[in-house]
Amino acid sequence: MKPKIIRITTVALSLDYLLKGQLAFLNTGFEVVAVSGKDSHLKNVALREGVRVVNISMQRAISPIKDLISLWKLYRLFRKEKPQIVHSITPKAGLLSMIAARFSGIPIRIHTFTGLIFPSKTGIMQKILIGTDRLLCTCATHVYPEGEGVKKDLINYKITNKPLKILANGNVNGIDTSFFSPSNFSESENVKLKKQLGVNKNDFVFIFVGRLVSDKGINELVTAFDKLCNTKFKNKTPKLLLVGPFESDLDPLHSNSLTTIQQNPNIISVGLQQDVRPYFTISDVLIFPSYREGFPNVVIQAGSMSLPSIVTNINGCNEIIIAGENGWIIPVKDEVAILNAMQNCLMNTIELNNLSKNTRNLIVSRYEQKVVWEALLKEYQLLAYEFENK
Repeated sequence: MKPKIIRITTVALSLDYLLKGQLAFLNTGFEVVAVSGKDSHLKNVALREGVRVVNISMQRAISPIKDLISLWKLYRLFRKEKPQIVHSITPKAGLLSMIAARFSGIPIRIHTFTGLIFPSKTGIMQKILIGTDRLLCTCATHVYPEGEGVKKDLINYKITNKPLKILANGNVNGIDTSFFSPSNFSESENVKLKKQLGVNKNDFVFIFVGRLVSDKGINELVTAFDKLCNTKFKNKTPKLLLVGPFESDLDPLHSNSLTTIQQNPNIISVGLQQDVRPYFTISDVLIFPSYREGFPNVVIQAGSMSLPSIVTNINGCNEIIIAGENGWIIPVKDEVAILNAMQNCLMNTIELNNLSKNTRNLIVSRYEQKVVWEALLKEYQLLAYEFENK
């Protein structure tokens, strides 16, 4: 009988997108069970990965009564399933599952920090978040930061005294660089999509992929781009392509940003897309002005599609992007810096072309998916062996 692993995230979208393909790979050596809230994404995981899924709803926001209900359900699940390993990613799933796993006697309890919220907060909220992350780490047996930046913050804020191990080069899943390759798309396909979106031959397309929320820097991006449209560039018209869903509850955009997105004819919003590659292929530069990340897949994916990136100086982004080699790094929450970086792209064609040539090779050499999966499988096997031979 294969050892059992439970992989858990707060919402099924994370299992579906962040761990795509990984669960099926791990399921060859372990019995993998995926746990998250029930929606179409959880169904996708079951069908694509070939693993058993369990629906336990968890709230991303602080919700004491609902959190206690979720905690109790997780405790009962772990007592029933008796996995050897519980491995969580995302904040709320990490906190609840590590507590439940500890009290239900699960021997190997792993949490991967894919991003930290508290460094961008202040006051009582920051203290609460630091306290919950310390509690999480107390209940976990192993803590893996996604990248050097996250590791540094965990140490500086004294979140845990446990060893902090970075697997592979940091990213939780790596990417399939043969899948994320511009060679998969013909010129005729690109022309067809451009026509559908109203992108003309001389348009210069900046693309953002992700949730359209304040925390991703969308307010600053939209304001900066709106100003960019007031400047004329020789033979080029800037376009901003937004690929991702709006969120009206947890972290909505400012009302003026929503108005600009609706009214500026050079901003194209296409919503959540199952396959973002065609949109990368018709774009020139990724713009990713997020306030915080762990190790963002989208920056790696864009690089594999030969797109240089404008990113903020935050964890993960400043490890993937090497300034002057595959993109530009700018300050956080700085619409002037965003504007200047976009203007530079439009005016400095030689620099842009040089970066584009380097970008894909840098990603392939550091973040190929199979390398990341093999490293995680090896880690699981080592932990299981150590437990069984105590």
